[in-house]
Amino acid sequence: MFRQAFSTSSRALRAGAPKTSANLSLLRPQYRTAAPAYSLRAVQPASSRWYSDATTTKEEAKTEEGATAEADPLAQLKKELEAKETEARDWKDKCLRTVADFRNLQERTAREVKDAKQYAIQKFAKDLIDSIDNFDRALTTVPVEKLNKDNPDLASLHEGVQMTETILMQTLAKHGLERVSPEGEKFNPNEHEATFMAPQPDKEDGMVFHVQQKGFKLNGRTLRAAKVGIVKNK
Repeated sequence: MFRQAFSTSSRALRAGAPKTSANLSLLRPQYRTAAPAYSLRAVQPASSRWYSDATTTKEEAKTEEGATAEADPLAQLKKELEAKETEARDWKDKCLRTVADFRNLQERTAREVKDAKQYAIQKFAKDLIDSIDNFDRALTTVPVEKLNKDNPDLASLHEGVQMTETILMQTLAKHGLERVSPEGEKFNPNEHEATFMAPQPDKEDGMVFHVQQKGFKLNGRTLRAAKVGIVKNK
């Protein structure tokens, strides 16, 4: 009996073995194929899209940084160029102003030197005016009718004084000093000093008809105004 029971169990196991292996063979392919399908199709596309977006963003950022880096040096160069141009204009303006000031200084210095040469004897000439006036008074004091052969000494003295005055005035004229006697001229307030006015029917108003004291000029500048009487008919 024991042998019969053992043989029966052995046959049962042999008969059931192919079914079990068949079931295992059916289960294994389903498990193997299902797991990769889920992991590859569900996970891989999401991860690949994420990496693609990140790469694009980095490239765009690099492009923008490159453009900014290229634009910044150009803008900086433009600013530096504008600053240099402004500085050059300022220096040019300063140089032109300096040249103009220097030329003005040269002209002013030349005028001052010329004036100094022309009017260096102004004080000396003013001191001589009184002496010249005395010569003029001495000559006008002697009546003309007395200058004849009856008074040879007086005539000689008068002639000597007149010659001395003439030589003195010629010498002073070489240095720019001249005497002004404006009788018969139009009154000029810059050169004449009106001491009185009187009617003169045969003359126009404002004309000088009498010279009380002669005037003097030094190189065209009035050194002393002539004292005159002018005509006033109305």
